[in-house]
Amino acid sequence: MVRKKGKTVSFDAMVKFFMQSYDIPTKKDISKLTDKIDRLENLIKALGASGKKGRILNTGNARAKSQGITAFDKVFEIIKRFKNGIGIAEIQSRTGFGDKKIRNIIFRLHKNGKIRRKSRGIYIAT
Repeated sequence: MVRKKGKTVSFDAMVKFFMQSYDIPTKKDISKLTDKIDRLENLIKALGASGKKGRILNTGNARAKSQGITAFDKVFEIIKRFKNGIGIAEIQSRTGFGDKKIRNIIFRLHKNGKIRRKSRGIYIAT
């Protein structure tokens, strides 16, 4: 039995088909994205984004907004209030921050020498 010869498919058509079926971005797609990113960067610069280091907490009171209290500062202030030490669970309940965030802040505070470990999980301001 003789096979029928079908229409040959060009290499470009095959590549285009695979790129569309596997959602592979084209050069045109990437250039559109870079243009959008450039426009966003220019918009941020035009709005006058501050170069201040650290995030400002949205605590809702005017004092925090005017002074620009960061999460780092808030955790340190709470630790300073407790002379006998405070644990992560208590800090978490007072700040509302997640466990990972508090642990990272405590690590930085300890590294900078602002707090010390009284015992496992208990921290005191120095």
